[in-house]
Amino acid sequence: MKQQQTSVFIRSMTGNLVSTITKDVLMVGLGSVLIAVSARIVIPFWPVPVSGQTFAVLLIAALLGSRKGMFSVLAYIGGGIAGLPVFASGSLGVLTLAGPTAGYLYGFIAAAFMVGWLLEKGWHQRSFSILAAFIIGNMIIYLSGLAWLSHFIDGNQLLMSGLLPFLPGDMVKIFLAFLSYQGIQYFSEK
Repeated sequence: MKQQQTSVFIRSMTGNLVSTITKDVLMVGLGSVLIAVSARIVIPFWPVPVSGQTFAVLLIAALLGSRKGMFSVLAYIGGGIAGLPVFASGSLGVLTLAGPTAGYLYGFIAAAFMVGWLLEKGWHQRSFSILAAFIIGNMIIYLSGLAWLSHFIDGNQLLMSGLLPFLPGDMVKIFLAFLSYQGIQYFSEK
């Protein structure tokens, strides 16, 4: 009888583990799809297009947390490397990860981790701190993007090409990500 109970317990635990892993993989995959879809929302600009990706990265990090949010970004970048046209303007491949916009893509990884981590550390409890986490995430994306872009653009043009034109749109995306996060949290508690 005791052996049978142990067997049932092991099957139950194994089933729960498989269920949790399946759910996590599904959530990471859906997160990467949301980033890819948001990359299709583009306003052409050179050398860095304006896209919806930062909105998706911030929202996914807030919803999924540091690790799953970061893995969603890594899955998204992996899809682009594998040849899926997931990057802004439908670009794809390893060359995108060596071009002028690559620093922003790398920044998505660190930003997703940081936003998720901050919210896991209690920043999700107040609206102000959620917005602050999103702004910090966006700053990480800018820092990484500008550092990389500086290899392609003269320093005198760097802020005009890689930062200033994006500030108004990013403030809107941060606010929309905040509203989306708050809405999802509200309805998930009902």
